[in-house]
Amino acid sequence: MTFNGFTKEDFETFSIEGLEERMEAIQTRIQPKFQEIGSHLVSFLSAELGNEMFLHIAKHARRTVNPPNDTWLAIADNKRGYKKHPHFQVGLFDDHVFIWLALIYELDYKKEIAESYVKSFDELKQLPSNYMVSLDHTKRDAISLDKLQLKDVERFRDVKKAEFLIGQHLPAGDPRLADGKKFLETVEATYETLIPFYRQALQAKN
Repeated sequence: MTFNGFTKEDFETFSIEGLEERMEAIQTRIQPKFQEIGSHLVSFLSAELGNEMFLHIAKHARRTVNPPNDTWLAIADNKRGYKKHPHFQVGLFDDHVFIWLALIYELDYKKEIAESYVKSFDELKQLPSNYMVSLDHTKRDAISLDKLQLKDVERFRDVKKAEFLIGQHLPAGDPRLADGKKFLETVEATYETLIPFYRQALQAKN
């Protein structure tokens, strides 16, 4: 199967009441698309990085009451998990799709990786001006790259729960989302600009 794009119904998943009901919709509507997107991107990233990459699709297994407000796939160089590793994400809230290089609070060597980003702050600021930065993966809000300040990256280094995700937001109405080929091209182009920072994160661990 090939990915043919996201639909209005995919975004409406997050207005379904109830944990079981929303999870069933995530599993039937969205996760098959994540499998298609992920298979493509695993091949792309493995070739770009010269290293085997692995797909992880969020299971939301810890949830017992509140249904998830977003869902995602992650691609990392570890077969068993992704949260402790620098990884790439594609996912959606009810109003946008996110395309991230993600470094979340469970990250091993977080301080060392964050310190390398503090030193590379000027290079981060040279990424495309339409890029966004999230400092908390659980919140839909993100700041535009031009508003990113050095203190935000220092906080990522110094605060245990602080996170750093950088990439793109595509609003639900963006025509690229409905065109599978264009969407995958957009993700690939985004990841190409972020791969140097992914490599940098891996090197900072050594």
